[in-house]
Amino acid sequence: MLSDERVGEPVGMTAVLIAGLGDVGVRTARQLLDTPGIDRVLVAARDLRAAREVASALQDGAEPVEWSPPDAVPEGVRVIASAVPGEHDVALARAAIAAGVSYACSADHDVALRGLLALDVDARAAGTNVVIGCGMAPGLSDVLARHACGAFDSVDELHVARWGVAGDASISAARRALREPAREWRDGLVVHDRHRGPELVWFPDPVGARECELVATGVELLASSAPGARRVTARLGVPATGRFFPAGRFTPPGRRDPGAAWGAVRVEAWGGQGATRASIVYGVIERTAVAAGTVLGVVAAGLAGALPTIVAEAAPGACGLGTMVKPVPFLAELSRRGVKAATFEGVAVA
Repeated sequence: MLSDERVGEPVGMTAVLIAGLGDVGVRTARQLLDTPGIDRVLVAARDLRAAREVASALQDGAEPVEWSPPDAVPEGVRVIASAVPGEHDVALARAAIAAGVSYACSADHDVALRGLLALDVDARAAGTNVVIGCGMAPGLSDVLARHACGAFDSVDELHVARWGVAGDASISAARRALREPAREWRDGLVVHDRHRGPELVWFPDPVGARECELVATGVELLASSAPGARRVTARLGVPATGRFFPAGRFTPPGRRDPGAAWGAVRVEAWGGQGATRASIVYGVIERTAVAAGTVLGVVAAGLAGALPTIVAEAAPGACGLGTMVKPVPFLAELSRRGVKAATFEGVAVA
């Protein structure tokens, strides 16, 4: 069943549909409502009452719709921005491809990422774009990695670490990622790492030093953002969240953890600059849901044509965010919206 409360709107208007109305989805809608050139923002749910509650809370003209596959995509929609749990992403992406509209998602689970990449042939045939992993990591981390790699004549290693979760779906994805076999990219292949263990990663305050474990999530997307890199790794650290994760070694029992509500990304690249080997370290610290929602909103606006300067000239198909956008304009747009990347000062350790 499809219910659209403003069926009389002109078809030619630029509309973006938001699927998934949790912490990330609501912030994505907020970003799109504040973007000139986006005429309609549709917030979709299986239950129209839930969609109406979100639209009312947003106040700025978001339109509630009752929608889920296999319903037809509402008329006039140019892009679907998805913040649903990863197990639903492939079905939503297929619906977008069938309707001939582009799709961007914040999926952060390896199974979902692989399923979405497998839609590349279908997306190419339909002439649409499927942009995968538009969150903190994968997502913003991939753009920072591509930007860092551009400073080298050749790239040897790329290491990404993420701290934080955005909500229940993100917590669930993080649990799966930490349970599954660790993988990394070595010399053009994804290989298992049998010596998996936590590594202390330093983020800015209030996150500080955190133990992060090697995970498989997003490694292939990262490698596509750094062509030629011999080694690529991704690590994940999560706060103590009651029954979901035990308290970390560096969190004193019984004390409030000031970094628990924050998210952070650290991107470290090593490569050759002339005759020397050098490193660059970039990072972002922000509330995880805020950063992920901002990234997804900006990507959706770019695909809809409202932010044309951020989108690279790319053929239709399925790809990661790092190969879909122009790093400098994209990062500048995020900074304008309050999500700012910075260079880490100091000496990186190989």
